[in-house]
Amino acid sequence: MALRQAMHPQGTLYLVDPFHLSRVRAMNFLKRAAQRAVAGGPGARTVWLESFSHDAAQQWTQPIDFLLIDGDHREPAVEQDWNDWSARVVAGGIVAFHDARLFPNGWTAPDYGPVRFIDRVIRHAPPGWRIVDEIDSLVFVSRSDA
Repeated sequence: MALRQAMHPQGTLYLVDPFHLSRVRAMNFLKRAAQRAVAGGPGARTVWLESFSHDAAQQWTQPIDFLLIDGDHREPAVEQDWNDWSARVVAGGIVAFHDARLFPNGWTAPDYGPVRFIDRVIRHAPPGWRIVDEIDSLVFVSRSDA
């Protein structure tokens, strides 16, 4: 909801979530609550892609200016999200990783998948990328080439 409200009103927020954690699809309360929360109030248009991230990436054709990686927190899954989506981010675009760093009084741990991925890959400055900010558990990376 906060992303949608902070975006340009003519922008489009794409949300990828499989909403698979329900035995009865018609009564998926997590899905209904998420859609209700995001739909309220002014802001950019929202498009829901009810799919796993890897499957959605295979069909994706549009450039991305902001990407939030906050799905499966196992290290291989974080790396797969990075590999599947980062090439689609435009020059100057931002990738934000959630739960990706240690911080005072925080909940993350050194063995957390996003923390391990950031420390192993991103902190070694992959070509064309640089860390631009870190706050709480978030790490923001900018694409400097395209």
